[in-house]
Amino acid sequence: MSAADVPTLADDDAALQKEATLLDLVDRLLDKGVVLTGDVTLSVADVDLVYVGLRVLISSVEAAQRQRGGAEPIR
Repeated sequence: MSAADVPTLADDDAALQKEATLLDLVDRLLDKGVVLTGDVTLSVADVDLVYVGLRVLISSVEAAQRQRGGAEPIR
């Protein structure tokens, strides 16, 4: 192990600065918005019985209006 491989106090400080609280993450998520998609297929003996396609949009109303390009934010 060389001296370059040994973690330093500066590395720990940088890692601490990158930490985010749950509130910060939710705020960023609502500000930008996110779309989650997924597919679920229930099959028996290689015969598909049920197919469910899921698409979920998580966003604030204000962010959705900004993306739509229009109306003033709701107050």
